Amino acid sequence: MSQYGKLMLDRYPEKMILPESSVIMASDGTVLRRIPLPETGYRIKAGLGEMPQLLIDTFIAVEDRRFYSHKGLDYQGIARALVNNTVRMGVSEGGSSITQQLARGLYLNRGQNLLRKLNEASIALTLEKQLSKDEILQLYLNQIYMGQGQYGVKSAAERYFGITDMKHLEIGQIATLAAIPKGPSIYNPVDNLELSAGRRDLVLRIMQQHKLITTEQMRAAMKGPYIPPVKDKTEIVGASYMDAAIKEAMRQTGLSRKELCAGGYTLVTGMNIEAQRAMERAFSQEEAFPPDGKNQRAEAAMVIMDQRNGEVAALLGGRNPSTGGLNRAVTPSRQPGSALKPIIDYGPALESGKYTPDSLLPDIKTTYGSYSPANLNGVYRGQVSMRVALQQSINAPAVWLLKQVGVSYARGFAVRLGMELAAEDNHLAIALGGLHSGVSPLMMAQAYTVFANGGILNKAYLVRSIRNSQNQVVYSHVAAPQQAISVRTAADMTAMLRQAVSEGTGRRARMDVTVAGKTGTTQLDLPGVPGKANRDLWFVGYTPRWTAAVWMGFDHSDPDNYMTAGSGFAAAMFSKVLSML
Repeated sequence: MSQYGKLMLDRYPEKMILPESSVIMASDGTVLRRIPLPETGYRIKAGLGEMPQLLIDTFIAVEDRRFYSHKGLDYQGIARALVNNTVRMGVSEGGSSITQQLARGLYLNRGQNLLRKLNEASIALTLEKQLSKDEILQLYLNQIYMGQGQYGVKSAAERYFGITDMKHLEIGQIATLAAIPKGPSIYNPVDNLELSAGRRDLVLRIMQQHKLITTEQMRAAMKGPYIPPVKDKTEIVGASYMDAAIKEAMRQTGLSRKELCAGGYTLVTGMNIEAQRAMERAFSQEEAFPPDGKNQRAEAAMVIMDQRNGEVAALLGGRNPSTGGLNRAVTPSRQPGSALKPIIDYGPALESGKYTPDSLLPDIKTTYGSYSPANLNGVYRGQVSMRVALQQSINAPAVWLLKQVGVSYARGFAVRLGMELAAEDNHLAIALGGLHSGVSPLMMAQAYTVFANGGILNKAYLVRSIRNSQNQVVYSHVAAPQQAISVRTAADMTAMLRQAVSEGTGRRARMDVTVAGKTGTTQLDLPGVPGKANRDLWFVGYTPRWTAAVWMGFDHSDPDNYMTAGSGFAAAMFSKVLSML
C-alpha cells in the first residue's frame, strides 16, 4: 500500500519545503510588504518551539487525539467515519489523521473519492516512516490553510490577533485558531464572527475535557470577545521602490523571483519612510504637474539618494505606481537635455585642469561638420564665462567645450560618475543631452552624488541586507567608495550649480537650505508641432544631505501629447519634496 506514497515523496521532494512569504523592510525596520505566495496567500513558518504547548495540544485534541500513538492512520477514526458515511450513503466524513491531512495538503486535491483516500493513506504511511512525529506536526501546523489567505498558525495568529510571538496567545485565541481548519472560510473570526465563536466554544469544551484547561478558564475564555488587531492606518508606500529592490536582490543573490519571494527571505532596504511619503504626497497633488495631453496623462518619476553612502532613500516610478508596473525611475529611456551638461561638458573640462569656472568660452554660432547646434533663444553673446554658460544653460559654449576636451575623455569622465553611454553616443550631440537610448532618474541622481560628495562615488543601491528563513545573512551591501574625480572639480561644480539655482534656470528649486542643481529640457521636434513643444523636463540637484532627480513628460510624446511647460515644474517638484525632509 505504501508504494504509491514512496513514489510521490521520491518524485516530489520539493513538496516538503513549504514556501514562505518573504518580507521587505524599510531602513527603520517598518514592514513594507509581505510578498504573497504563488497561491496568493501568506505563510510565516514557525518551529514547534515557537508555539505554546497549549496550542499544540489543542490541535492534537481537536484534529487527531491519537496522533502520537498511531502510525499514520487512525483506524478507530476511520471505522467511525465508515459507519457514518454508510448511514449517509456517501463519502462525506474523512476520519483523517493529522498525517493524512498533511499528505492531502502537500500532494493531493481535496476530492473525496475512494482512490484519493487510498492514495492519501499511502502517502501518510510513507511520511510516518521518513519523518518523526514532531516533524510531521510542525509541517502540518505550518502547511494548514487558516482562512483569509493565511497558511500556518503563525501567519493566522498575526492576521487575526496581531500577535507575532505565539507564546503570547491567550486561551480563547488558541481555541479560535484550532477551530478554523474544520472550515477555514466560515470559522475564521473575520468572515463569520458568530460561527467562529460557536466553534471556538466547542474547542474550549474539548480542551477542558482533555484537562488542558480548567472549567474556570473555559468559562472565562467563552466570555471573551474577539478583538481584531489594530490596523495600521498608514498608507502602504513604495510600490516602485519594492519592485526595484526585488530586482536588485535577484541580481545580487542569483535567486529567481519565485525563489526570492517565496523563500521566507527578509530584505532590508535603504528606504527612508519619511522621504518616500513626502514624495508620494507631492505626487498626489494635481497642480504640481504640467497640463495633460489630449489622450495621455503627464507622467513623472523621482529618485532621492543619500550622497554620503549611495543609498536610495526614496523612489517613485510614476504618478500612480503599481506592483509590476512601468518603473520610470529606473528605466533608461529619457533624454536628459541640459541636465547632462555638468556630466559630459563642464565636469570633464574642470577635471582636465585646463579650465576653471571663470574661463571664457566662445558663444557664437558654430557648425561642426553636419552638426549645427543653436542657442534656444537665438541670442549669441560672443563670449561668456563657464559659470554663466552653465547658469543660463547656453548651448554654444557647451558644445565648443566638449569639442576641446574630446568626446572620448568626456565619456570616460561620465563612466567615473557611474554613467556608461552607448557606443552610438560617440558624437558632439551628447553635449546637449542628445543620447541614443537615454538615461533614468536613478542614473542621473547617482552621477550628481559625486559632485555632492567631494568627488567620491558610492554606487546606488536599494538593498542593505538579505536574511534567509533561518535568519542567516545571505547578502549584505559592502560600501566601496571611489575617489572618482578630484575634490576641486566637485567643489567648483557645486559652486556653479548653486549659482544655477540661485540666479539661473533652476530658481524654482530654491529652498531654505542651499541647493545646487541643473534643469534639463528636450524639445519634441516633430513636424506640425509648435517650436516650444517639449518632450522631457528635468531637474537634478542636491542639498547638503540629499541628491535627487526629477523627470516629467509623457510615456509616448506625439503631436497630441507634448509638454507645453518648461523644466521649472521639475525644479519645483524637487523643492516641494525635499522641503518636507
